[in-house]
Amino acid sequence: MVKLIHTLADHGDDVNCCAFSFSLLATCSLDKTIRLYSLHDFTELPHSPLKFHTYAVHCCCFSPSGHILASCSTDGTTVLWNTENGQMLAVMEQPSGSPVRVCQFSPDSRCLTSGAADGTVVLWNAQSYKLYRCGSVKDGSLVACAFSPNGSFFVTGSSCGDLTVWDDKMRCLHSEKAHDLGITCCDFSSQPVSDGEQGLQFFRLASCGQDCQVKIWIVSFTHILARSTEDQLKQFTEDWSEEDVSTWLCAQDLKDLVGIFKMNNIDGKELLNLTKESLADDLKIESLGLRSKVLRKIEELRTKVKSLSSGIPDEFVCPITRELMKDPVIASDGYSYEKEAIENWISKKKRTSPMTNLVLPSAVLTPNRTLKMAINRWLETHQQ
Repeated sequence: MVKLIHTLADHGDDVNCCAFSFSLLATCSLDKTIRLYSLHDFTELPHSPLKFHTYAVHCCCFSPSGHILASCSTDGTTVLWNTENGQMLAVMEQPSGSPVRVCQFSPDSRCLTSGAADGTVVLWNAQSYKLYRCGSVKDGSLVACAFSPNGSFFVTGSSCGDLTVWDDKMRCLHSEKAHDLGITCCDFSSQPVSDGEQGLQFFRLASCGQDCQVKIWIVSFTHILARSTEDQLKQFTEDWSEEDVSTWLCAQDLKDLVGIFKMNNIDGKELLNLTKESLADDLKIESLGLRSKVLRKIEELRTKVKSLSSGIPDEFVCPITRELMKDPVIASDGYSYEKEAIENWISKKKRTSPMTNLVLPSAVLTPNRTLKMAINRWLETHQQ
């Protein structure tokens, strides 16, 4: 049985999206507003509508707890709102300034993704409201996004029909043409599927397209991470385009240099060959500190290329030393490091995360026995 129980007619233009929390319904519209309604009787909350966006609002979503609402707009911003009082918590600007079409919280509420019309996707720290990582797809606008139930990876869908899988460090793990005429929506099943023989977990993903089709996919994070070293290496060598370099700069908190690098046509090959002289003389970067930071990031990139060339899986390499880990531990930022390296880092760097530059919630380090066993197994098979 289906029965209409209420109709809401408060928006002044097309309604683009709606979302439920445990107690509220949120809607957003071309009229630039977001409205909040109580699920008890569908009355609009006193602090609704929420107004900030200067153009159409395309998408809205609640954090898993329901206490925060995200909205994104043609004005190039993603805004976080306190649902209890309507207070605006943060305005996060897409680095490219492109219209933002979709936004989505991770299952643990720590991250938020925003996908834009120019194909850029940003992973935000939803607690500090700062950009954490960014990437981009080759063609089309990003119009759909979904996190896996465990939050370890997420999928984006584009208007060109491409389905792209990203890990929580914003590495592109897989991409393929899923729908001929563009993707309209995608979502994961909340229940994983287990392989009884090997104990692996798979996630079911559904994608919808303008080709009148709904496709069901099986996604395995374990299998994705086992992609070939050659595919990994391609992400960090001269195969990079100028846009890939721009994305890398944003991820390294060097987005102010994007214009300079584009003006000088710096692609992946040029990037790896930059020196302190070329940064100063050719690119005209005056700040010594900024030049030093760029060179340090490029050297980290070269080291990563070297480790990948040697066949060592990147997840086995310490982010600080860029060497194979012998005694991996998990820090409070969720990343694994060589124990001695992270202990030295914490003692000298005022407890900031090497990966995010944010203050570590705790100095506690937990042995990563699973990773250590995986490294030992890899050593047994690769260093006979």
